Amino acid sequence: MNRHVSMFLAALLLLAGVGHVEAATACENLTAVALPNTKIDTAQIVGAGAFVQPGGRGAATAFARLPAFCRVAATLTPTTDSDIKTEIWLPATGWNGKFQAVGNGGWAGTIPYAALATALGYGYAAAGTDTGHVGGNADFAFDHPEKLVDLAYRSIHEMTVHAKAVVNVYYGDPAKFSYYVGCSQGGRQGLAAAQRYPEDFNGIVAGAASWDQMRAHGARVALNLLVNKDADSVIPSSKYAFINGAVINACDAQDGVKDGVIENPLMCKFDYTALLCKAGDGPACLTKGQVESARTMTSSLKDPATGRVLFEGRLMPGSELGWATLGGPQPLGLSVSGLRNVVFQDRNWDFRKMDLGAHVDRAAASDNGVMYTGDPNLRPFFDRGGKLLMYHGWNDPQVNPMLSVTYYENVLKTVGSKAAGSIALFMIPGVNHCGGGPGTDSFDRVKVIEEWVEQGKKPAQIVASHSTNGQVDKTRPLCAYPEVAQYKGSGNPNEAASFVCGK
Repeated sequence: MNRHVSMFLAALLLLAGVGHVEAATACENLTAVALPNTKIDTAQIVGAGAFVQPGGRGAATAFARLPAFCRVAATLTPTTDSDIKTEIWLPATGWNGKFQAVGNGGWAGTIPYAALATALGYGYAAAGTDTGHVGGNADFAFDHPEKLVDLAYRSIHEMTVHAKAVVNVYYGDPAKFSYYVGCSQGGRQGLAAAQRYPEDFNGIVAGAASWDQMRAHGARVALNLLVNKDADSVIPSSKYAFINGAVINACDAQDGVKDGVIENPLMCKFDYTALLCKAGDGPACLTKGQVESARTMTSSLKDPATGRVLFEGRLMPGSELGWATLGGPQPLGLSVSGLRNVVFQDRNWDFRKMDLGAHVDRAAASDNGVMYTGDPNLRPFFDRGGKLLMYHGWNDPQVNPMLSVTYYENVLKTVGSKAAGSIALFMIPGVNHCGGGPGTDSFDRVKVIEEWVEQGKKPAQIVASHSTNGQVDKTRPLCAYPEVAQYKGSGNPNEAASFVCGK
């Protein structure tokens, strides 16, 4: 924390003559807190179950069970082009003594209220931000490089520093532990925090982190053009289920049980030529062009002219039901927006004119590394006792699952033995982007990182569940990579106790 901020807070608490600020009056007085490049816009108590999300978005049930809390809204301006809206939620009673920052998705542009509600439900003082702009695309970044920096890493850091200061004033005590939780863009933000600001958090949960984001945006558009290059190459969405069924049938039982989930997609070697049409196109076969497109979807992206690898990694066997995300009639809108506004700085840029061999590299270099969070040297974070919990769904059709594997392995190689007790990766079978799918996607991320940081219990496996219509119908151990769950040979295959982690 800034030395002047610390001195101000100490003086404020001394003048107030209190060791613990509480109740509505204290909340309203937070508007008087003076912090560098920050304006506290409002501070007010919200009654239990009374919060209504601005604009009426989100499920009301997500907020109906919230306890009473002090809601603080602030605007952060670390640069003259910054306009970072932040909210800090402080439990009126029952604070657990900890702080949690929550991340964003997509191109951000909104405060993540649902994630704030989840953190508050755990008893945390929590903070979230829109990262400095409004809207879920990259239009904000056009000719505004400082706003891109705000999204990339600065907004989360500034929010965290000032939120901790507000927590200190409100409760009269600093948070004992500080955590970060995010997925997708939020996962990338978590890695950025560990790399750039190792003092901000004791523990970080980073899901489906798109750490090579600008190159990924270029690769996604390039992939879409390749699999839609002519009529014979297009795989209609009506065939996704057929392809998925064939792949599942070939690889599902490798873990000892057939349950519609491929436990270890890296071991699934499916040859799409087995699906080649024998006598013309049909609903249960693939044309020659479609076979090639299926291979392209599940291979590292290559320059079609030279064969040079443009983007490492691939979508995995089992992800076929989500192929429309990147292989549908139009490329992913988030990626087209990034190329138009950040890479080419041309709102009218036509993705159909993309030069695959040159423009994926251009995308990677377009932001001077601002959005890149692939630095594997986490020694400063680990040396402070920081723990990094990573997870990624093997069926993710948007953020390449191999990105998480690659980053995890790079950290181990770079940091060495120190990393073994400080980083863990859980690859989740059958799970889509940040959740969903036939796999067991529900597990208590916060409890896992708390026990690791506060009790030294590094997770070797995590029991996760899958639900249908709100009812749990399957549990399974998630195994620390590179281990996978294997059926013991007896017992209920829908119960975690029937499986063991191994290589």
